[in-house]
Amino acid sequence: MTDRRRKPVLPLPGKLTFLAVLAAAATGACAADIEPRSYSNIPTGLNFLVAGYAYTQGNVSFSPSVPITNGKIAIHRSYLAYVRSLELFVLSGKVDIIIPEAWLSGQADVQGKPRQRAISGFGDPLFRLYVNLYGAPALSLKDFPSYQQDVIIGASLAISPPGGQYDPDKLVNIGTNRWFFKPEIGLSKAWGPFTAELAAGAFFFTDNTVFFGGELLQQSPMYSMQSHLIYSFGSGIWGAFDANYYAGGRTTADHILNNDMQQNWRGGATLAFPLSRQHSIKLYGSTGVLARTGSNYDNVGISWQYRWGEGL
Repeated sequence: MTDRRRKPVLPLPGKLTFLAVLAAAATGACAADIEPRSYSNIPTGLNFLVAGYAYTQGNVSFSPSVPITNGKIAIHRSYLAYVRSLELFVLSGKVDIIIPEAWLSGQADVQGKPRQRAISGFGDPLFRLYVNLYGAPALSLKDFPSYQQDVIIGASLAISPPGGQYDPDKLVNIGTNRWFFKPEIGLSKAWGPFTAELAAGAFFFTDNTVFFGGELLQQSPMYSMQSHLIYSFGSGIWGAFDANYYAGGRTTADHILNNDMQQNWRGGATLAFPLSRQHSIKLYGSTGVLARTGSNYDNVGISWQYRWGEGL
């Protein structure tokens, strides 16, 4: 890759695509996220501390007009999160605070010559609020055992401010130096041990006014949809088959529109099980099924959760 001390050798659209893929995968806050049970009901007044690790590797695809081939990425990502379940005007909800950190390396052949970049640092933080609007009343831990799910309709808003590692003299960074906002609506329906979920949302991005080379980077909204089929094995053990689709996100650099619209499908699976009343483990993985532009990568991870609150 390049910086201001070297003459750029990439056409700008290729730069933007490679940057978007690496930064999005590093922060873990992109449309490819697959998260089952986001719109389930949990007792109010509980606290959760979550620590996780994920490894991502795969290929980066480019427009045929861009002289970049054999693009590859490898990312080690860790994160620490705090979750609090809430009562919001008799409705159940929760708030998430997520702090990611990543070590990233990428390489590609640019006009027949190898280029690579390695970097580490904190990613942009993420703040998210969920509210279940229907079918999931706010219940204490004492009253929760009598609850039986049928249909839940919920909504959420995620906000990510700039706060991660960012150097405008470098093409590839962990942080993105801009805000994004993601409103989403979700539907969950239970049939015995099975639960089906569907959620649709959109990412809206502010401008990066100090992009590489002093340029203005803008990005159109990216739309996402995820679905999950969840099975409860009992005793707190559950598994899910997951699918995700996202499209859009075309970029503009200094008012020049780039040919980098994304339209990608991903599939995955999740397994969660308790270690004790307060500790649990979640294993997950996903892979690209179809990638029009951007990334086709594999992702595996593990997270540990500790919960506490009144009655535990």
